[in-house]
Amino acid sequence: MASEFIARTYKTDHSSPLRFIWSHIIRHPLFGFLMLSGAFSNAALASAVPYFIGRAFNAVIDQQDAFETVVAMSLAIIAAQLIRAGLQVIRNFSAEIFAQRIERDVRDELYASLLGKSMTFHASQPVGEIMARVTNDVREMNLMMNPGMNLVIGSGFFLLLPLLASPLIHPWLALVPALFLVIYFWLQYRFIRSLNPIAQEVRASFGQMNARLAETIEGVQVVKGAAREASEIKVFDALADKVKGYFVRQGYIEARYLPFLLLAIINVVAFVHALILHRLGLITSGDIVAFMGMIFLFQFPTFSSMRSLSQIALGYAGAGRILSIINMQTDLDQNQSGYDKPLEGAIAFENVSFGYGEAESVVRDISFTIKPGQTVAIVGQTGVGKTTLTRLINRTWDVGSGRVRVDGVDVRDWSLASLRSQISIIEQDIFLFSRSIADNIRFGRQDATQAEVEEAARRAQAHEFIVDMPEGYDTVVGQRGVTLSGGQRQRIAIARAFLTDPPVLILDDSTSAIDSATEDRIQKAIWAASRGRTTIIITHRLSQIRWADHIIVLRQGQVVAQGSHDDLLRDSMDYRRIFARYEHPESGRLLATGD
Repeated sequence: MASEFIARTYKTDHSSPLRFIWSHIIRHPLFGFLMLSGAFSNAALASAVPYFIGRAFNAVIDQQDAFETVVAMSLAIIAAQLIRAGLQVIRNFSAEIFAQRIERDVRDELYASLLGKSMTFHASQPVGEIMARVTNDVREMNLMMNPGMNLVIGSGFFLLLPLLASPLIHPWLALVPALFLVIYFWLQYRFIRSLNPIAQEVRASFGQMNARLAETIEGVQVVKGAAREASEIKVFDALADKVKGYFVRQGYIEARYLPFLLLAIINVVAFVHALILHRLGLITSGDIVAFMGMIFLFQFPTFSSMRSLSQIALGYAGAGRILSIINMQTDLDQNQSGYDKPLEGAIAFENVSFGYGEAESVVRDISFTIKPGQTVAIVGQTGVGKTTLTRLINRTWDVGSGRVRVDGVDVRDWSLASLRSQISIIEQDIFLFSRSIADNIRFGRQDATQAEVEEAARRAQAHEFIVDMPEGYDTVVGQRGVTLSGGQRQRIAIARAFLTDPPVLILDDSTSAIDSATEDRIQKAIWAASRGRTTIIITHRLSQIRWADHIIVLRQGQVVAQGSHDDLLRDSMDYRRIFARYEHPESGRLLATGD
């Protein structure tokens, strides 16, 4: 399976949800064995109780050593139940560890798989839906194991023991337990078949609701700005009602759980059958007591199975949803054995075309060359594909046709980790993590010292505002850096790039949110940092365009001109038109980012 990045490899089977679950179960054989043996001992020692009671009952009726027998049987019951209690502690402890480890492993595997997916995958998947799978669906797999599987296994032995123990009293007594098991399993089969589709709908509808919630919370500023709170609440209420509806349908199926009726009937049938055998002189009164005590053991699996089977159905549905994400092919691969050398910075586009998904190509037949250490500006109207071109260099996306070469090697032949670690991109829409400012700056270089972090911040003109914050470099910023201004976020991102010291630096309108005075200082820092490295600039600032060694002009997804500033002013009508609009702000700013 193709993957951009592989963090860890579990030897798990991805061919079906059942095999996926089983492959995780067999990774923890010790705890599985303890849970299984504990369930068997629980049923065996529980079935010993009616046997001892039956013997005591016979002794009282026959008046033969009644006191001694009753005392002996009482002590036997106490001993059996003490042992049973001890084994149950081990069983439940093992079952919980078993379930928690499976949840941890599945979540780790899914998280690593998500990090390995390409941007094509992430661009098409709602974040809330993914979060529902990483959190709730994985949690359902935990509950599927405990109490789900734990109860099912325990119930299985409680169903089996009466069938095995009854013939020890009299062979004919096995008839009723056998009849119960046949009907019971048929009813359970029908129950599971009717419950499983509803469980699938429950998980799917929950994912849809969670996706809407995450999207609305992420865009809460837009919602409030447009005064759309009421309409969003209405939409969310409809999704919540949909989830509720499926849960109600699940409850309706559970309310018609026929094994409850079967249990009541089988108790009557068993008692009548035992009385007939007693009238025939085949069993004693104590045998009737012992036999009915064993039939009473069917109560536990009957009452617990509805809950446990529902939990297993939800867990199985969750496993299917998780597996669908893991199995989803990505269009990029890590290529660990690919080209892996220090990057010099030569970049060449050769007849490159690219479009997002099935959409029309954003860029078409693009060709140009960037020499090592050269500073290149890419200019053009909004939507012509400036940002797209830079994303093809580090393989955020792969070309549709043609090829992009770095140091003469097709980017698809590079080791993806090596290629991306040597290219730093600073965007207008800066993403910062909910961590300290220092951790955000050293994100690309975890081994950087505090002194190196501060030096990078000084070069990015960020040190002064950082030290003025409550905890300085240890100040934790909000999610996406919402507690900082746009200019502060961009300066932190620039400091992050300076710290990694990449051979290729891409600036995607990275100074758009910075005032002119600060920009002048950062401009000098970037100018100094660009020496000896390849720098690609997407900007609407004339000062930065003039600064470039080479300028590429795009129109309608194609290169229409390229050269130096002076050459383009002389020879390119498209560039002169763009430049004229820059010189007259009242005409509107033509160039923008995010295209």
